[in-house]
Amino acid sequence: MLAKAGVLSEALPFMRRHSGKTFVIKYGGHAMGDDKLAASFARDVVLLKQVGINPVVVHGGGPQIGTMLERLKIKSEFVDGLRVTDRDTVEIVEMVLSGSINKAIAASITAAGGRAIGISGKDGNLITARKVRRTRIESDSNIEKILDLGFVGEPTEIDPQLLEDLAHSDLIPVIAPLGTGSDGETYNINADTAAGAIAGAIKAARLLMLTDVSGVLDKDGKLIPDMSVDEARIYIDEGTITGGMIPKVETCLRAIQADVEAAVILDGRAEHALLLEVFTEHGVGTAIWQR
Repeated sequence: MLAKAGVLSEALPFMRRHSGKTFVIKYGGHAMGDDKLAASFARDVVLLKQVGINPVVVHGGGPQIGTMLERLKIKSEFVDGLRVTDRDTVEIVEMVLSGSINKAIAASITAAGGRAIGISGKDGNLITARKVRRTRIESDSNIEKILDLGFVGEPTEIDPQLLEDLAHSDLIPVIAPLGTGSDGETYNINADTAAGAIAGAIKAARLLMLTDVSGVLDKDGKLIPDMSVDEARIYIDEGTITGGMIPKVETCLRAIQADVEAAVILDGRAEHALLLEVFTEHGVGTAIWQR
């Protein structure tokens, strides 16, 4: 009992500090596929809301999309980590993201005692997007080739009005990363990218990115608990930050440049990772600050 009292005592100043602020939480990876972790995540989000924080959840769903495409015998390929999305595929992507996944997360949060509303970036004109363009240098000719990824998009504009309205209610928004193009077409957007853009647009206090690793690791495999924007760029340039961690860190940097106070990369596989990050002195992931 004393240990529990100590935890509550440690958390109290952080509850006061963060009350009234908005946290954008990118939710994805293995945590979404584990029933126990999903229920724990839902309870944590509800607790954030109950202590006065405004959580905004942006979710992914790559594995679930892949499973559905396999079931329907629709082949898909990836370029630079992005799923090539033709017209048939984007219909499945929207069905899975905005349908089964989005509503399941919202239902889980509601079952945990909150009131969640599942939406997509297409609702309320939340996310306007444009086609992502990638190029590749042909090894045999050294000619730059434009790659067509289909309906893969990136945000060009975020309309914060809907989320600002929800922040003044008891509703918790759960957002599927889809956007609308200038001609009304649907674009599939990387969830990290969508979360970072939303965090920047609404001037969130925190961008919390749940991943399948403990955070950013140094060259010895040890967690780097915090870093400045300048330090993050140095780590990328010198090769400490590599592979799939580079776009995650770059998303964090863009969010901070848009006046998000801090962005944190943390392990969504750890139970109550959100609470440990938000309500303890040292947190559990890698925090990137503008300083």
